Amino acid sequence: MADDTGYDGRSRAVPKGRLARFGVMGRLAGGVAGNVLAEGAKRLVAGERPQLRDLVLTPGNVARATEQLAQLRGAAMKLGQMISLDAGDVLPDELTQILARLRDRAHHMPPAQLQQVLAKEWGADWRRRFALFEAHPMAAASIGQVHRARLPDGRMLAIKVQYPGVRESIDADVDNVATLLRLSGLLPKGLDIAPLLGEAKRQLHDEADYVREAAMMTRYADHLAGDDRYLVPRPVPELSTVNVLAMDYIAAKPIETLEAADQGERNRVTTALIDLVLQELFAFAFIQTDPNFANYRYEPETGRLVLLDFGAAMPVSDAITNGYRNLLKAGLNSDRAAVRNAALELGFFSAAALERHPAVIDRMIALILEQTDRADDFDFGDRSFLQAVRGEGMQMVEDRAVWHVPPADTLFVQRKISGMALLAARLKAHVGLRELVEKRLPQ
Repeated sequence: MADDTGYDGRSRAVPKGRLARFGVMGRLAGGVAGNVLAEGAKRLVAGERPQLRDLVLTPGNVARATEQLAQLRGAAMKLGQMISLDAGDVLPDELTQILARLRDRAHHMPPAQLQQVLAKEWGADWRRRFALFEAHPMAAASIGQVHRARLPDGRMLAIKVQYPGVRESIDADVDNVATLLRLSGLLPKGLDIAPLLGEAKRQLHDEADYVREAAMMTRYADHLAGDDRYLVPRPVPELSTVNVLAMDYIAAKPIETLEAADQGERNRVTTALIDLVLQELFAFAFIQTDPNFANYRYEPETGRLVLLDFGAAMPVSDAITNGYRNLLKAGLNSDRAAVRNAALELGFFSAAALERHPAVIDRMIALILEQTDRADDFDFGDRSFLQAVRGEGMQMVEDRAVWHVPPADTLFVQRKISGMALLAARLKAHVGLRELVEKRLPQ
């Protein structure tokens, strides 16, 4: 893990047990409902005919939802983070605000609750194992918080401690958040999100299993052994359990600090990040699907990228590898028909969308393929073409009859790709994409 996080959150006990967490969701729903009735009555008196969505997504309800979901942490908060990464151009501004705040906001456990968790995992005398254990976490997120510690031999560790009750609450939390989304009127009644919810639950259960994450971290570190562009911490098995993950502490800076670096260094680091995704897809068949910027750190002394958090790592199927190979090969060849077929096969749009909006899809593909002309030196800081693509796509977005849920593995992989593109844009990097892709693309 890393220092210099800037984390300075508040402590608040994590609600444990189904009833306690249901109570938080109940208070959220009740408060929202009360605000809806009050706001609706006020607008009716004023002669307005408000829509339900406008009443649900008031500033007061936005603040209430953010606070309550941040208190719950766990799956409720994680699902909000997952949705928020790519949906900002589709969801209403107010809901986007809730989800965006959840990316960066989490309370940490108060000392008494932390003591209970660690005593259960390590025994009542657990502090004797350490020369130093910093009680205030250096980071807190949706599933756990991270503390810095020092062993008697001087070795520095990062200790990730899972919030109590998070694993047991995953299924109910995901269902409750989905219910809130449905009540907001954002999801068409005919849209079947059950497969996605099931896959989200599966991945969240994986993330809550720190023994599994330790194995994934080791596997990832082994893949990158010998590549001095990257550094992955190693777990400490004798201190790790299902609920506690001990690992090497690596002092590094937030990846965003590179915004102040010179253009050459920003280009080099971004090239390494994109090359890593290509290796995940086409060499490792194994991908870390969480592109949260906090999972990528920078070691100024060496220029290495420090890679963190492998709870969301998953195998990549042959179908996904072949699908992205076909898509990228078609893009490099500027073959519009092949791009359309590969995108349909991966599930980026539905057969119904292709039938109802073929011209829209073709125009979107044409806009994207225009970018292959500048792929030799791609400027991620220029995102104007994305606005054009989204503008074309709004016709399909507004046609709820063609909404569909892509396969979960496509969503998770594309979430990683989109996150890296966002980071590259943040760093305003220039990357030789064509050379990178041709180097890693299987023939």
